[in-house]
Amino acid sequence: MGSPPKKSQCRLPACAPDDTTEAALISGRHRIQDVTNGDQTRHPSSASLITDRPISVRCEACCTEGAALSDTSASASSTGNIHRDARGASSRGSLLRALETSLSPLVGVACLWALALRMDGGIYTEYFLLGLGVFALTYPGPSRLTLSPRATLIDVLLSWGTTMGLLLAAGWVTGYMRAFSLDVISTWTVITPVVDGAAWFVLQRTAPALVRLQGPPERALVVGMNHQGLALADNLGATRFNNIEVVGFVDDRSRERLQADPRFSLLGRFDHLTEVINSQRISLIYISLPMASQPRILKILDDLKDTTASIYFVPDMFVTDLIQSKPTVLCGVPVISVCDTPFQGVNGLLKRGSDVVLSSLILVALAPLLLVIALAVKLGSPGPVIFKQRRYGQEGEEIVVYKFRSMTVAEDGPDIRQAQRDDKRITRLGAFLRKTSLDELPQFINVLQGRMSIVGPRPHAVAHNELYRKLIKGYMVRHKVKPGITGWAQVNGFRGETDTLEKMEGRIERDLDYLRNWSLKLDMLIILKTVRLVFKDQSAF
Repeated sequence: MGSPPKKSQCRLPACAPDDTTEAALISGRHRIQDVTNGDQTRHPSSASLITDRPISVRCEACCTEGAALSDTSASASSTGNIHRDARGASSRGSLLRALETSLSPLVGVACLWALALRMDGGIYTEYFLLGLGVFALTYPGPSRLTLSPRATLIDVLLSWGTTMGLLLAAGWVTGYMRAFSLDVISTWTVITPVVDGAAWFVLQRTAPALVRLQGPPERALVVGMNHQGLALADNLGATRFNNIEVVGFVDDRSRERLQADPRFSLLGRFDHLTEVINSQRISLIYISLPMASQPRILKILDDLKDTTASIYFVPDMFVTDLIQSKPTVLCGVPVISVCDTPFQGVNGLLKRGSDVVLSSLILVALAPLLLVIALAVKLGSPGPVIFKQRRYGQEGEEIVVYKFRSMTVAEDGPDIRQAQRDDKRITRLGAFLRKTSLDELPQFINVLQGRMSIVGPRPHAVAHNELYRKLIKGYMVRHKVKPGITGWAQVNGFRGETDTLEKMEGRIERDLDYLRNWSLKLDMLIILKTVRLVFKDQSAF
């Protein structure tokens, strides 16, 4: 997790078609363009969602929007035939990208309308509007080209289950489901993932041919033979689903001073860049230089004024830890966020809406159980039924979190001792509640209050926060979002006592992974894994 990968290895799904780890099914989105296949995807590995691939930011001319670095000057080059048509960076992969992003949404809409026509006599207004809503909710679809058939099927089921869960929850709240035929909706729910899985099976096997049909590979040049440049070249060459050939590198340093890789050619120095582009027929340029080299980068960009080659800047992902990074324009000025919350705009509405609906359903369904537990706690030992804890919430604001009392004491001061195995403070009933996580059921009330979320970084005691924020870099970044009842760390082995600094660092790394890679589907996966862990995990006490 903490160290960059060796350049000879690549654990990313896009570069390892047979990697079908469960976390690789999670298909959220980076907001910066991934140039290996042109979609907006992220690439989680097994227990960690952190991407080892440097992200290349596509830059457009004159810095008018986003991080602008691409030159599209139409003037003739003073050095000769350097002016080349580089439209391929945005057009050659467009067919495959369009198929990837629209396949699942179109399957969902097509199945609905076909069933409405066959079973209900026509595509009436309500079905037409529902189809448009489904497309808006599911577009752009995830990339599944590199997944195995089994992993694809699981991902399709998880995605469709999330979509139908949202639709049914909205229908339950608004009552609009009464406008549709129950036979149509139930058949649609069952048949859509089957058709979607079959469609992806076909696309996975025809995608390489589709790539080849779009012409010969585009020739790419990497400026800077360093760690992230070599990682990018490795990844570009490892996937079957792009049409890019890395011709080589340019760098001012000799091979003896470089992290040279014999698989890649060193074609010249920075001063020879225009000649290399001309002689090698380059249409894609990736600038892989550290941000400290800004004067050199500006000089290179100036040298590239007369080329139509698409230019990308590759941030040093092994130095800069980007969380929800995306380009935007603020009052006409292009900016790039480095650390931001994933819950803005529509994402924020989806997150809050799913929290409210699920929490309401759970509290209503479990009301008898809550009453039984409350009575058992009251009769089992002296003290309050609900233990109120002070915790840090979103933006570091102090909140009050509810739990069923499981101890004979209620510590919430500046010095708090974590619960340990065979802890004498834990009551007999409390041990059962903690092991099954039933003591945390009152936190669904916190979710309805807006203090917490169902899924998110677990809240720590205020005293522990003040301790670990001084010891662990990036600790407080986890408070960019609301704390959760369960989280990515908890379903990856970091539930229960964190009695060493290494364990807490591991928990924080997973929390930050969650922020980098959030999606509603990831939330659903965490909830399902949490339910499974409640009956199997031995780490809570």
